[in-house]
Amino acid sequence: MRLLILYKSLLLWGVLLLVGCNDKTPLPSQVEHIIERGTLRVGTLYHPLHYYLEHEQPAGLEYELAQQFAGSLGLELEMVPVYNLDALFTLLDNGEVDLLAAGLTHTPQRRQAYRFGPSYYKVTNMLVYRNGQPQPKDVSQLTGTLQVVAGSSQAEQVQALQSQLPELVWEAPRDTDAEELLRLVAEEQADYTLVPDVLLARTQRFYPDIKAAFKLGDRQPVAWAFKHSEDDSLLAALLDFFAQQHDSDNLARLHEKYFGHIQHFDYVDTHIFLRRVRDILPRYQPLFERYAAELDWRLLAAISYQESHWDPLAESYTGVRGMMMLTEDTAQQVGIKNRLDAEQSIKGGAKYLTSLISRLPESIPESERIWFALAAYNLGLGHVLDVRRLTKSRQQNPDSWADVKENLPLLHQPRWYKQTRHGYARGREALQFVNNIRQYYHSLQWQTNSLPEQELVEAQAALKPHLSSSTLDQAAPTQVE
Repeated sequence: MRLLILYKSLLLWGVLLLVGCNDKTPLPSQVEHIIERGTLRVGTLYHPLHYYLEHEQPAGLEYELAQQFAGSLGLELEMVPVYNLDALFTLLDNGEVDLLAAGLTHTPQRRQAYRFGPSYYKVTNMLVYRNGQPQPKDVSQLTGTLQVVAGSSQAEQVQALQSQLPELVWEAPRDTDAEELLRLVAEEQADYTLVPDVLLARTQRFYPDIKAAFKLGDRQPVAWAFKHSEDDSLLAALLDFFAQQHDSDNLARLHEKYFGHIQHFDYVDTHIFLRRVRDILPRYQPLFERYAAELDWRLLAAISYQESHWDPLAESYTGVRGMMMLTEDTAQQVGIKNRLDAEQSIKGGAKYLTSLISRLPESIPESERIWFALAAYNLGLGHVLDVRRLTKSRQQNPDSWADVKENLPLLHQPRWYKQTRHGYARGREALQFVNNIRQYYHSLQWQTNSLPEQELVEAQAALKPHLSSSTLDQAAPTQVE
């Protein structure tokens, strides 16, 4: 009897508990919490690929993706940038951010502590040494100290190698980054470092004496990181977002913007360029700044370098002349009388480029219009419109520079150019032209946010006979960002 009473009591308690549970309102998901807050908090690293300020405005691949993800949820974005990996993961561990977006590879060790979203590009780690030193063929041939960033995937990789190579000497300094380690190798303050291939390709334009010895390991996926949780709502939203990015070609556009200009590294050309940045550019920077208008003066300088190597008397076999290599017709069109006058040439080149940008179809995204305009600067606008039509005929996107540049070489082939309105054109040269300018522009962004004020004063003094007083007044030094 007592057992029966006890059984009925337990049964009643269970029913009441079940009813009570059913009466409870389900707990809000992680995404619902974030939406209620109104802000998506994203941890990142200060880095030219991830997050940085340009003209006091945020930029970077991770920033642009995070901004679009926040927008897809109807949220404001709060980027929380830090300077090293320890601080970055601490943000996530302490719940100060919702996710991390900083070019992180999801290694086995990291997957034990964190979850990762879909990969949006991949990297391969490269062993870097200084050109002129003996090139090691593998890790066993290292004769000095290998330095990697503390807490990085490279540090994990080297630590795993230590069991196979106990004689390997390596360090993992804190409060540094991979770009700084590359600088140390370039300046002979470090023997070796290990960095992702995309970073090496971008940085060789600044430090031409660094060189890849060999790749180490397989390609690794890069993705955003989350805390481990039973709540998959934020990850599910991210999966939907990246699927939309792939479908809309937006991810391809971002890849083109940040990686599309990375090409084969030319050691000699880079050394010559850096020397001329130091010795020649200060004479003409006030002119580039004066006439760039809405353009970045460094872009104008990059075009001029590609065209003439900053030689105002330059002339090609086709008859184009001057700093910006203008044809007679173009010079007349933009009101330039003397193509060999540096100031007139720069003024005319800037005016012509601006007109090309304005004449492009409005459907081309603002962020990519400049690449189409540069191709038109080299080929002529008619040929660029031709290759857009060819791109569309091949079921590709005529408003995507990544798709259009792939088809520029078709203008060499009779099978294709006979379908166009303007016929044959040197499409491969135009592609190389745009890529070179993007490389020079990227280098100038890094090298010369500004020249020291004294150098500008000296440059202005050298140009004074050729400049109006208003030009000198407006060519004030630009502050380092």
